[in-house]
Amino acid sequence: MWFKNLTLYRFNKPFSVDTEALETALADFTFSPCSSQDISKFGFSNALGKKGSALVHSAENRHLICVTKEEKILPGQVIKEALDEKVAEIEELENRKVTKKEKDTIKDEITTTLLPRAFSRRSQTRALILPEIEMILVDSSSATKAEELLALLRKALGSLPVIPLSYTTPIEQTLTQWLQAGESPLPFAMQDEAELKSDSDEGGIVRFKQQVLQEDEVLAHIATGKSVHKLALHFAQSIAFLVQSDASVKRLKFSEEFRANNDEVSGEDPLARLDADFALMGSELIAFVQALTQALGPMEESI
Repeated sequence: MWFKNLTLYRFNKPFSVDTEALETALADFTFSPCSSQDISKFGFSNALGKKGSALVHSAENRHLICVTKEEKILPGQVIKEALDEKVAEIEELENRKVTKKEKDTIKDEITTTLLPRAFSRRSQTRALILPEIEMILVDSSSATKAEELLALLRKALGSLPVIPLSYTTPIEQTLTQWLQAGESPLPFAMQDEAELKSDSDEGGIVRFKQQVLQEDEVLAHIATGKSVHKLALHFAQSIAFLVQSDASVKRLKFSEEFRANNDEVSGEDPLARLDADFALMGSELIAFVQALTQALGPMEESI
């Protein structure tokens, strides 16, 4: 339930859908497993997983939602080998070349035959809708997965006026200034990891881990034209993370001390602990995102 990555979007217009209406809208697009002939299925599932019973989990006008995706695993090489074998058989028996149209038809038939025997894998992606700061936070390191979730939510609601975060000053320029100055604005603290890229197409990439970033070895790369595209930071005493030049946040990790704030919640009721963790995480993520956008801002106005 604790988010591990953040792909951030902000609303162009206030989000005014309440919990009941959101639950009803999502119910028309609930997840169902793949049938024998489905190659993939995608839909909303219980926000709190197996222990939950609702598609939307809300507290203090913060809404947690979850999508589940199931995909059949059909390796392309397996299909290619079966196709090549079938085409070779036809060409030998009929003494002719198989046309592209015939190959496409045969490939479809092979796929249909193999699908019922294919293994499947499932993945889940959660998102936190935060009307109070007019943002949606998607727990994914993949922009594609984040957009898939938003596309389904848009379909369920009829519209979803959100855009990715962007800033008037490029993030890599801001991160480079922090590294050169040897400090980041409070309540953030620089850690010991960074990735620098050259601004030219011919330039390279250099990565530092467990390195004092203020050393001459690191700063020399900035002097030769590289800028900071990834930087490890710590927020207050609660969150370690890696901020990237595309405005995403990766490797989000809540400290054990912070998560221990809910240790007094009874372990006999798993839902009570999940609800307490959701409230704790939501409040801290709001504080974190507000501080980060202020440090990187101002944001570009939407068109």
